[in-house]
Amino acid sequence: MTNNILKQKHLLFLKKYPKEDIELILNTAFKFREVLDRPIKKVPSLQGVTIVNLFFENSTRTRISFELAQKRLSADTVNFSASSSSLKKGESFKDTVQNIMSMKIDAVVMRHPAPGSPKHLTEFIDAVVVNAGDGAHEHPTQAILDMMSLKEKFGYLKGLKVGIVGDILHSRVARSNIYGLINMGAEVMVCGPPNLIPRNIKDLGVDVKYDLDELIEWADALNILRIQKERMGQPLIPSTREYRSSFGITLDRLRNHKKEITIMHPGPMNRGVEIDSRVADSEQAIILDQVLNGVASRMSILYCLCGGYSNEMEQNER
Repeated sequence: MTNNILKQKHLLFLKKYPKEDIELILNTAFKFREVLDRPIKKVPSLQGVTIVNLFFENSTRTRISFELAQKRLSADTVNFSASSSSLKKGESFKDTVQNIMSMKIDAVVMRHPAPGSPKHLTEFIDAVVVNAGDGAHEHPTQAILDMMSLKEKFGYLKGLKVGIVGDILHSRVARSNIYGLINMGAEVMVCGPPNLIPRNIKDLGVDVKYDLDELIEWADALNILRIQKERMGQPLIPSTREYRSSFGITLDRLRNHKKEITIMHPGPMNRGVEIDSRVADSEQAIILDQVLNGVASRMSILYCLCGGYSNEMEQNER
């Protein structure tokens, strides 16, 4: 397999990720978005490339999105389930991975509950590694599809005002969005209960609001996050009712501001808590566009990392 055309071999995180690489991924993603609108939604760009999906944590949208992206690119896909693997028999993570790689795998898409696991994986294998979410650390491919969706909606990212609302403390989506958006010149502000906002969040270049109505007045778009109770050692909010009252995105709250604002959500949504159904299903929401752009952007990521451009150029020269 030829080398990728990005400055980085892997996509592990967006912190200090080259802006030129993000731009190339986004530009390529829009080309694949056109492919997904065709009657035949498949291209031979990664034919002969084998990609394994290593998911050590439950996932629906991300896993299906990656699998579909791989199939649309004509790559060979292998799915790994931790629950039915030899890890349950006591085999080490290193041995499991190296056994898989001995089968000549070209790339790995990995989700793991432990922060830093995808980077750790690169120490054992020579294949391309894509981080599909590592604990509460980062989720770079979600941020890229979010940036693609914003660029599709507004036509630009530089100077765009994006508010991120909810459980910032436990959100890998928030971190990757902050790194990516600021890198691309957007302005970012976070909002949520004080105990769900990291203490040093301003060091990342973002502002903080604890009043949702002030954030709505400022923002062009809102990215709404759910409360991640599964990552909390103990409850950090008094009740879902109180949270909804202070930080829930309701239609009445948006109408009070009398302004156009774009609504996003990475999913899964807790309707009636962080977002009401009338908002999620409204014309202001681009949530389903995010889902479709997730396939296009992940096609782009795999294509760029796995040498798609070089492979096609080689075929054209023959």
